Amino acid sequence: MAESDLERSAMRRIGWRLVPFLILAYFVSFLDRVNVGFAAIQMNHDVGLTATVFGWGAGIFFLGYFLMEVPSNLMLERFGARIWIARIMATWGVISMAMALVQGPWSFIGLRFLLGVAEAGFFPGVILYLTYWFPSAYRARIVGIFMISIPISSFLGSPISGALLGLNGLGLAGWQWLFILEGLPAVLMAGAVLWFLPDGPRHANWLPEAERDWLEGRLREESARNAARTGGTGSPSLGTMLRDRRLILFAAIYFGSTASSYGLTFWTPQIVKSYGLTNVETGLLNSIPYGVASVAMILWGRHSDQVGERRWHLAIPFLVLAAGLAGGTVLSGILPLVGALTVAAVGVYMLKGPFWALATEELPPAAAAASIAAINAVGNLGGFLGPYLIGAIKDGTGSFTLALTPLILFALISAGLSLVPGRVRAAAPTSRAAPAR
Repeated sequence: MAESDLERSAMRRIGWRLVPFLILAYFVSFLDRVNVGFAAIQMNHDVGLTATVFGWGAGIFFLGYFLMEVPSNLMLERFGARIWIARIMATWGVISMAMALVQGPWSFIGLRFLLGVAEAGFFPGVILYLTYWFPSAYRARIVGIFMISIPISSFLGSPISGALLGLNGLGLAGWQWLFILEGLPAVLMAGAVLWFLPDGPRHANWLPEAERDWLEGRLREESARNAARTGGTGSPSLGTMLRDRRLILFAAIYFGSTASSYGLTFWTPQIVKSYGLTNVETGLLNSIPYGVASVAMILWGRHSDQVGERRWHLAIPFLVLAAGLAGGTVLSGILPLVGALTVAAVGVYMLKGPFWALATEELPPAAAAASIAAINAVGNLGGFLGPYLIGAIKDGTGSFTLALTPLILFALISAGLSLVPGRVRAAAPTSRAAPAR
């Protein structure tokens, strides 16, 4: 078998074996993270949460996430992907179900913080795990396909969550059943992880030896080239890694993405609901932006791989995001608003694949686990600030649309920063800048 045939066979086999399962796992993860946006339609009234308190509690998830992200990813490298991802899924599932016990502001804030602690490490762990299986030429499209779980979780989860709000029984309100029934799959899937996910190609009995040898050889060659290109010749100390200006740059770019993404995700159901729709109608309309974004996300990541370009494939989606958000602040009427939110969602999700492909190419391979986790942890602090600002501005002005204004600024700043990678040198004097892509 020629190497090109061997490569195609290996990538096809690995892709079909691992990626659908990881998509399902991340679907459940993201649904449990953001279903609070739908629960709020009933929960805020039932337990006495103001818009500001809800924004604070929705966002404090990311403070817990931030504190545990790097330690969690280092534990994944130590204990192996199977065991650590299973641990993450089991604990976040239990805490997500416990959200049904919320009695007021402090229990809401406390459980959201713990949910962030429990889920920390899952996403960067999977991004790192994918680098064990896919050479760099495949990563933007594979990350894009994997991260389709995010818009799909909102596309499918929105009508499901809207319908679950209608459940009432056994002394529980609809929002409590929502947390219980959407948290349970994570607990069940934790056991499946132990059986389904090998720690790496060497442990994959289903991968033919020739394909395994080819893949391990290809990944070793890429690792050596990237180490020489990025100045990563050994495992750096944590302090050295955190002083790397490339890492700080990527975290800043990602901050703008998460501030906008989670600001929209947590608040869009309430924005749409404010037009007097039923819960089911709100769920159906809320799903439209994410259905369109799912398609755009895959096509954009594939195009980035095909042309071998990352920076403009990252900057352009941020501009699309800013345009959609700007439309949301000036348009009136439910259909124009949903159209503007659809444009914003397309921008948010188009950037995912090119961003993580660029980050894993630009940073030293020796620091991959901690670097990916640090970028995701610091960047996700935007997931705290974005929802909080929307809640505070909504309480102060009474307007949801004005509350979108700070997100436009974050998107424009990130668009500008997206053109910088490849021009920024590491802090260490012996390192070399990677060529721009």
